[in-house]
Amino acid sequence: METAYTLYRVSTKKQVDKQKDDIPMQREACREFAERMGWQIGKEFLEKGVSGFKVSANDRDAIQDLKAAAIRGEFQILLVFMFDRIGRIDDETPFVVEWFVKHGIKVWSVQEGEQRFESHVDKLMNYIRFWQASGESEKTSMRIKTRMQQLTAEGSYTGGPVPFGYQLEKRGRLNKRGKEIYDLAVNPVEAEWVVQIFEKTVKEGYGTYRIASYLNQNGVRTHNGSKFQSNTISRILRNKLFCGYIVSGEAVSPHMRELQIVDKELFEQAQYILDQRAKKNDDDRQIAMTTKSQALLSGIMFCAHCGGRLTSNVYRDTYSRADGSVRTAEYLRYICYHKSRKLCQCDGQSTYTARKVDAAVCTAVMDIFGRITDTPDEMVLQKKYNKEIASCKAKQTKLNMELKKYTNQLDKLNEEIANSLTGDSVYSPEQLSSAINAMNHKVEDAQLQLEIVQNEMSNKKASMEKVKPCYERFSGWANEFLLASTERKKMIISQLVSRIEISKGYKINLELNMDYEQFCEGWNGLQFARV
Repeated sequence: METAYTLYRVSTKKQVDKQKDDIPMQREACREFAERMGWQIGKEFLEKGVSGFKVSANDRDAIQDLKAAAIRGEFQILLVFMFDRIGRIDDETPFVVEWFVKHGIKVWSVQEGEQRFESHVDKLMNYIRFWQASGESEKTSMRIKTRMQQLTAEGSYTGGPVPFGYQLEKRGRLNKRGKEIYDLAVNPVEAEWVVQIFEKTVKEGYGTYRIASYLNQNGVRTHNGSKFQSNTISRILRNKLFCGYIVSGEAVSPHMRELQIVDKELFEQAQYILDQRAKKNDDDRQIAMTTKSQALLSGIMFCAHCGGRLTSNVYRDTYSRADGSVRTAEYLRYICYHKSRKLCQCDGQSTYTARKVDAAVCTAVMDIFGRITDTPDEMVLQKKYNKEIASCKAKQTKLNMELKKYTNQLDKLNEEIANSLTGDSVYSPEQLSSAINAMNHKVEDAQLQLEIVQNEMSNKKASMEKVKPCYERFSGWANEFLLASTERKKMIISQLVSRIEISKGYKINLELNMDYEQFCEGWNGLQFARV
């Protein structure tokens, strides 16, 4: 009696106890088939949750164990429910089957019979079979992906780990089998911690590592009971779900107010800070990597002489008193990193006393807030916006007409090519070539101008939409700056001012961010403050 080893495989662990294509069903069918054929079942190999389309045979323990057993001559038949249980990779699985046959193993399927390699037709049929299986996997994957995107676009929860801040609830929604399924809902307790994560990032400049430590010290844990890590906080800060949008790949749901935990403006400010910090040592980074330092401008101020970023440290001065006692005093100071390390020929100062610089910058910032104008008139802004958009649309219409005219002329010139080659045209090939090239340039130029106008319209719309939020943020800073903590002041200054430079003699240059310059009456761009 010949010995048959069997291989059972399902792509997902959820299939193990199902009625169709599950391991118990495959096992029962293979055992009945072996009994009819007069074979004895030896070992049975199970693969639970292994994709035959995505996972190579080289990475599947069951296939490798079967190959080793075949070399040792432990069995004569490899039996599967269907050949696609061996795999679904069209440029690999046919050769896996052929390998067993070449090593004296008969490969049988309950549904499809024996796989032979006695002729070229057998080899071709083997390849076609797995090519079809691969295609079915691709189509299944595309159907699932498309349906998942459709569900996401409808605002439905499609499974996966539940983000911190949310929980699952049954709200009466049924799947196609009539079974009640779960929906996402805000967890009120966790939602408060989520808000703190965003506020500490935006308002106090906490980094992801510092926030994780803060949560862990307060006994907060993730859904699996683990401590928070830096990358966990990064994922929370980047997740658009917290401002009310379910995202799956490129699919984004409509805004879902019931799932929103943080407002859109706070979320976007957090994205700006994360993007700035991702630049690390770039000179155009405006946000400090950390706000732990007691120096107000550490990491966001530059040397006006060499352009290098200023760092801060604590200077300790020890001196003796008249009574013989020794006293140690500590001072914060800013250091030009380039000059102190002799990295360039900087002719500025090496150090600046932080107390004097911070006081001067705070005075300048309070002066900026003192120039704040009245709330922008929405009707005036809308009227100005409509006028500018109307002008852009007029340009767009004119360019579209020109583009259509040039395209028609180009089509006529291209039609004339055949006549020119047969000598029936009044134009020579050289004249036509020159005219076509010139017309192509006109078409390209018109298309470029259209793109510029469209971008201009998009930018104007974006600017219009952010005027009021910018003003509200600006006026809010004005009200809280004086009594704010050092960390909060640091975050306000880094967003309010686009660049701070200091030069020899404590001459400080402040350049206001253009988004807020429009709200300052009498502001002339670059301002100077000398300590």
